Amino acid sequence: MILLLFLAIFFEALSNKEEVVSDTTSFSIKLNDSILFKRFESINQIYKEKKFDLALKSAFILLDSSKNSSSEIFFRTNYLIGNIFYETSSFKDGIKYFRSNINNVLNDSIFLDVNVKYLKNKILLQNYLRLGSSYHKLNERDSLKIYKDSTLYYYKKIIDFNDLDDSFVNTKAKTYSNLSALYINDKAYDLAKEFAKKAIEINKLNNNKVNEAGALGNLASIYSIEEDYHLAKKLYLEGLELIDNDKSPKAIRFKASLYANLAWVMYNLKDYKAYEYQEFSYDIKDELRNNEFKGIVRRINAEYDVNTAKKLVLKEAENKQLKNQRTFWLFGIGSFIVIVTLLYGLNYYKLRQKNLRLQLTQTQLVQNQNLEKIKSESQVRILNATIDGKESERKQIAETLHDSVSALLSSANLHLQASRGLFKGETPVEINKTQKIIMEASQTIRDLSHTLVSSVLLKFGLKYAIKDMADKYSNSQIKIDTRIGEVVRYEQNFEIKVYNIIQEFINNILKHSKAEKAMIKLDESGGLLYLRISDDGIGFDKNKIINKDGLGLNQIDARIQMMEGEFHIDSSKKNGTVIKVVLPILEKEPINLV
Repeated sequence: MILLLFLAIFFEALSNKEEVVSDTTSFSIKLNDSILFKRFESINQIYKEKKFDLALKSAFILLDSSKNSSSEIFFRTNYLIGNIFYETSSFKDGIKYFRSNINNVLNDSIFLDVNVKYLKNKILLQNYLRLGSSYHKLNERDSLKIYKDSTLYYYKKIIDFNDLDDSFVNTKAKTYSNLSALYINDKAYDLAKEFAKKAIEINKLNNNKVNEAGALGNLASIYSIEEDYHLAKKLYLEGLELIDNDKSPKAIRFKASLYANLAWVMYNLKDYKAYEYQEFSYDIKDELRNNEFKGIVRRINAEYDVNTAKKLVLKEAENKQLKNQRTFWLFGIGSFIVIVTLLYGLNYYKLRQKNLRLQLTQTQLVQNQNLEKIKSESQVRILNATIDGKESERKQIAETLHDSVSALLSSANLHLQASRGLFKGETPVEINKTQKIIMEASQTIRDLSHTLVSSVLLKFGLKYAIKDMADKYSNSQIKIDTRIGEVVRYEQNFEIKVYNIIQEFINNILKHSKAEKAMIKLDESGGLLYLRISDDGIGFDKNKIINKDGLGLNQIDARIQMMEGEFHIDSSKKNGTVIKVVLPILEKEPINLV
């Protein structure tokens, strides 16, 4: 099975401002205009306080003021605006300003002097890294070739710098980590290893233990994917040792991911200390989730405020133009009102009659729709109750087999084993046969219990149960891959429902699609669980088959509706199938300790 928890570490370089963004005050250009400089410092302080709406509005005004009077302030402000858009996930808007900064630096005469070569390289590297990270984020969202090509282009710009001094080496290390993540997603593991090792080497030379631990985790995750679990375990432990006493937020996030990865590796090595490491990971992640939730709220508010501020600035410019044309528009609107009033008077009677007929038709339509809605909801509730009953019964049977029957058989086997000592000489063949029968019965019961409800699901949760499902169903005819983000343990019945939905879709792929490859993607964002299942099979005409029970789509749709989720299928003949499901998360209830 393939472990994908490395994403939490790889994209630390993309999600953490310290990894990919240098402080906007890092420019060291000598300023001649002290007034503009003070205005910029004031705006930059507002940005640092994450008041993005106020910072953006003031930055737009300063950008316009400094365009023809101060190149230094213009570069700084341009970069600051791009940072605001990046921090609020408006990557496409930010890209415009980072590109503009690069073009200005390459063409401005101030940078022709060899004495400012260091400064020129520093500005270019900052903007190249920002551009590469922005396209990397967009590629993770939409997986378009143009995003990937742009990501590689700007990362290569950084790697090609040969005259970097020590202050620029960290930028290369971040770039290597980002490239390692990119190639792992593309399954180019040799390239991913190469860049991960380069990042480790740089961080070790600079004594940057936190980033070195992250890079070691990256490399270990690659070996885990390749099922070299012993080497992966060694690297994970090295990374944890480096940051054992580090209490910084970044180190804590790395520890959570390293412990989770280590638990999975040790589970595959049949070392059941894995459960202990898994609990370490959950404890850290539970603590981080509260902080991350607050961060999400702040980011959403910031995005809203940034868009509002941008619209406000544009609105002010628009108002200036409208003010010059007010007289013309007032005359035009007045004439239009007079014409409309005349037309309304002439057609009033006809429109009234038509409206009466339309209202009657609409009333009948609404009544019919309400009846259909009530009928549909009743059918969905009945079907959902049936499915809930089946799931509950399967769980109860599995628990009874595992906790009761299996325990009884184990006890009987122990008694038989003890009875061997009562015989002097050779043990009767009947006892040997009886023990063999009991062991076969125990194995059969364990297999049946796992078939009814996945034991991996109950012990480790959705992430590992889905990987186990993909590994079990993959064969010489079809390869099922998984790409699972940072998901945690949820309420158990919710996990069982999601697992059964995924299993039903995979069964349909195996039975009907004739596919050679399939992909299961699962991720959590904003309190929602995003599921995407795709295959390269023969596809189907969804208009003809959506109402048939053969694929179980009605039952799946009913289940998703009752979970207040969304369900969408995109398929056509010979073009494969893509299934998207969005579900509101039902969190695992915390344990109250007395």
